[in-house]
Amino acid sequence: MIHVSEVMSIQPRTVAPTDSLADVARVMKALDVGLVPVTTDRQLIGVVTDRDITVRGVAEGLSPEQCLVAQIMTAEVRWCYPETSIEEALALMGQCRIRRLAVVDRDHVLVGVVSMSDANRALRGAG
Repeated sequence: MIHVSEVMSIQPRTVAPTDSLADVARVMKALDVGLVPVTTDRQLIGVVTDRDITVRGVAEGLSPEQCLVAQIMTAEVRWCYPETSIEEALALMGQCRIRRLAVVDRDHVLVGVVSMSDANRALRGAG
């Protein structure tokens, strides 16, 4: 059985709820990612996706320099533990219709992010 910890991206770049949309967009561009976890004292409190920025921010006329992450982030974050199996993670992603899951430890501290493509690649390599 392959666990999420074997394929996840570790120590992902995070942003704070007080960062601006422009700050998050620059992080996404630099890292070529579409999701950035939002943390306070390493605790996962949300995520910001490129879609959040576009739909909840720009389309609503909010200033990218003045709007804070807290205003547009997705607070209902789906997550799993490092010891979650790849199959369980994929099932959760499919059920929730998402492509990425935050990975947290038992104290809800963010330890990684696993994507659908990471999980599928691991399963193809195992078979």
